[in-house]
Amino acid sequence: FAFLLVLMILASLSEVLSIGAVMPFIAVITAPARVFEHPAAQPFIGFLELTSADQLLLPLAIAFGLAALIAGAVRLLVLWASTRLAFAPGAEFSIDIYRRTLYQPYVVHLTRNSSEIIAGISVKTNSVIHVTMMSLNFISASIILTALLIAMLAVDPVIALAAIGGFGSIYGVIVWITRHRLLSNSQRIAHESTQVVKSLQEGLGGIRDILINGSQSVYCEIYRSAEFPSRRAQGSSAFIGASPRYAMEALGMILIAGLAYVLAQQSDGVARVIPVLGALALGAMRILPVLQLAYGAWSAIQGERAALRDILDLLDQPLPEHADRPVISPLPFRQHISLAQVSFRYSAD
Repeated sequence: FAFLLVLMILASLSEVLSIGAVMPFIAVITAPARVFEHPAAQPFIGFLELTSADQLLLPLAIAFGLAALIAGAVRLLVLWASTRLAFAPGAEFSIDIYRRTLYQPYVVHLTRNSSEIIAGISVKTNSVIHVTMMSLNFISASIILTALLIAMLAVDPVIALAAIGGFGSIYGVIVWITRHRLLSNSQRIAHESTQVVKSLQEGLGGIRDILINGSQSVYCEIYRSAEFPSRRAQGSSAFIGASPRYAMEALGMILIAGLAYVLAQQSDGVARVIPVLGALALGAMRILPVLQLAYGAWSAIQGERAALRDILDLLDQPLPEHADRPVISPLPFRQHISLAQVSFRYSAD
């Protein structure tokens, strides 16, 4: 996780680098002589031994391309590390649940439906992987969003604050509206996934009686009544997590158009407006996906809360003292086996 955190910070810096590289690149396209005479460009011009403004375009185009490639490569590395880290706990949790279940007393197995355990190991454990992945995405998005905000503040503080404040407020309202629906969906998915496994067990386990009685339609209906609500809740959660993106993209285009109009009214002219607008547009293109990634991660975590609660309950099953002891070698059989003072009773409940 520490290694992944360092990669996330590097990814945020690479995003800022790509935004910073676009301003001089666009400025050279619109007003090369102005950039050539700028004091900040003199060390760069002297190092490359450039003699005219037209010669700036190729080096800056290469620098902008390299910045974009570096940002993409670092983000890809973050995705690889996040995926490796997220999928590791899934196997560990499912193995631990199975182990703890096998060590439970016989009376526990008699009073509990095995479909709960099977659903927890085979279905709900995937929620741990999903939530871990979404949590890492949320952390990465927060770090990148902070770096992008700082970069945009350096370009134009007022416009940057207005953009991030507007988009952030809209997402805040969406979070407030959808949180109860996501929690309800998570409870429905967790409950119905257990019912799906139960109906499969009952149907396939009693297949001889079903074939004799001809009751296939009855068991199909039981399965349908569990499967449809689960899928409907999953679809609802997926829609809630993905839908704000399209509204935000439309609002982002409107915001860029408004900024272009406002900046064009300034006395410095279009030559100054276009580089600033290009940097802000690129920043908005980076910020909106990151905001959507953070919101999607939050909605996914909310949608898996009930399943996570079931997983934690299964992980809380106590282990007997002898569970961690080495396996005892079997006693050799010599004369006879006798059972003394052995008894069992069902629970009084």
